[in-house]
Amino acid sequence: MKVCRIRQAAKWLSKRMSWCMGIGLLSLSSATSGFSKEPIPFIFDTDVGNDVDDVLAMGVIHSLQSRGECELIAVTITKDAKEAAPFVDAINTFYGRGGVPIGVTSSGVTPERGKFLGLIEAKTEKGELKYPHDLRLGSKVPSAVEVLRKALAGAKDHSVVIAQVGFSTNLAALLESKPDNVSPLGGVDLVKQKVRLLSVMAGAFVPIDGNPGYGEYNVVQDIKSAQRVADQWPTEIVFSGFEIGIAVPYPAESILQDYSYVPHHPLAESYVLYEPPPHNRPTWDLTSVLYAIHPSRGYFDISEPGKVSFTDEGKTKFASESKGLHRYLKLTDAQKVRVIEALVQLSSQPPLK
Repeated sequence: MKVCRIRQAAKWLSKRMSWCMGIGLLSLSSATSGFSKEPIPFIFDTDVGNDVDDVLAMGVIHSLQSRGECELIAVTITKDAKEAAPFVDAINTFYGRGGVPIGVTSSGVTPERGKFLGLIEAKTEKGELKYPHDLRLGSKVPSAVEVLRKALAGAKDHSVVIAQVGFSTNLAALLESKPDNVSPLGGVDLVKQKVRLLSVMAGAFVPIDGNPGYGEYNVVQDIKSAQRVADQWPTEIVFSGFEIGIAVPYPAESILQDYSYVPHHPLAESYVLYEPPPHNRPTWDLTSVLYAIHPSRGYFDISEPGKVSFTDEGKTKFASESKGLHRYLKLTDAQKVRVIEALVQLSSQPPLK
């Protein structure tokens, strides 16, 4: 699980910064109109269940879809736990989008249930499911590669944005996929034709506790796949490094105050089960989603172009290249405040039903 990353994050955060924030949320009516001419086709590739930032990131995605800024066309899962797909279906159903295709891995990586995936079985006092869902334990779920190929094949050319916030397992397998009845294109060519941007939560681009090239969790869990994606992915990749999520922690006050518009909220309950407030959770995965859908809104700065690579120990390296396809996110102090406010507003926005 992400316990090592969590402990290291807490240690690093305590040395670098302390946040004391009270964030007022904008009303939904003041921010429901999107700026895109049409919604961005969006794929979320996640290791949901290993940390709660994936769950909060799903809230961000659904809120942005409610504002007309993206359309979630698939969720693929890199955590090989049987509860993960039903949990994703329960979250999607909560937001009124239970029909979103879901794909899974069979990698065997992180198969444990974790602290909050058991919410798929939670009942109300009346004996009803707290979080209804159609995809149940034991249901046949398609592979992530199958779902990814179908989602890409059905999209317009150069339109799809992907946020990978778990391991690189699924996207590496996609690159290796062969032509089939879904598309006559192999994986690399299908990605090149359909994907506009890949936003990845992985790596570390500043020294962590004096350790340059820190072996970040999402990379270390499947190093070979991370290396393959970094080497072979044919479109632009923007990395949100370990240091970014730490710099913009999600305020516990929001979990305690902003989700009470319903008796049971899956995001808030997952957060509490993972680690009860008053801790402020790093927003690793949320930052990748926010940048993926709003790359030009000034939430982040980005590095010069270059090439990211990962060593066999999972450490991150970046080399500047004028025509490189890789960049990584950077933050100013002013941006940190703005990013936290945006993430709170989006994560806690009520569903449109």
